[in-house]
Amino acid sequence: MTAQNKALAVHLLTATGAVFAMLALLAAAQGEWSIMFIWLVVAFFVDGIDGPLARKYDVKSNAPRFDGVLLDLIIDYLTYVFIPAFALFKSGLLPGWTGWVAIILITFASAMYFADNRMKTTDNSFQGFPGCWNMLVLVMFALSPNFWIILGLVGILAVTMFLPLKFIHPVRTERWRSVSLPIALAWTFFAGWAAWVDFHPQSWAHWGLVLTSVYLISVGIVQQLIPARIRP
Repeated sequence: MTAQNKALAVHLLTATGAVFAMLALLAAAQGEWSIMFIWLVVAFFVDGIDGPLARKYDVKSNAPRFDGVLLDLIIDYLTYVFIPAFALFKSGLLPGWTGWVAIILITFASAMYFADNRMKTTDNSFQGFPGCWNMLVLVMFALSPNFWIILGLVGILAVTMFLPLKFIHPVRTERWRSVSLPIALAWTFFAGWAAWVDFHPQSWAHWGLVLTSVYLISVGIVQQLIPARIRP
């Protein structure tokens, strides 16, 4: 296989995220939340591996007809923002006006964030919460907390999207990657298992989701507080 074909294959892999997004949306429209999240977890996994493959096969040079960054952003907005917001609204976790507030905050703030030229930091982390609403909503489905807690988390995270706080990319942020990447993979496993057992309240996967989520959402800020050692 030529370098051009390999690069094109990476674009095609990325584009499968749109198919998984549609399958997730169809499941959500029927209230089949577990199936919806399974498709979102599959899309999340694809999103985690297509970036390294794109850099390995240099898609910008070998398949320049397609803009991989734009393609990735389109799919990320669907799978990270739009469908999770829809699920949060339709699931009943946020009753009445609270659901409207949440979907307006999530979709509007995320649209602005995805267009922000300063969203990436020099160490390949994100400046501000990177709109990973799929992760938050999945954990909320698993734990089913009071709606005020959900609304409060949505409000806080929407604000932090535009604050100078760092959030890691588990694959691209090199600092502590040997810990962050396995934890991100563990989160993916726990998320898939929680959805597979239909978010059973006694599932052990819920504890794994909470612990891995706390790490992933806070480790970037911890790195800001603890400067990296300068190598001689």
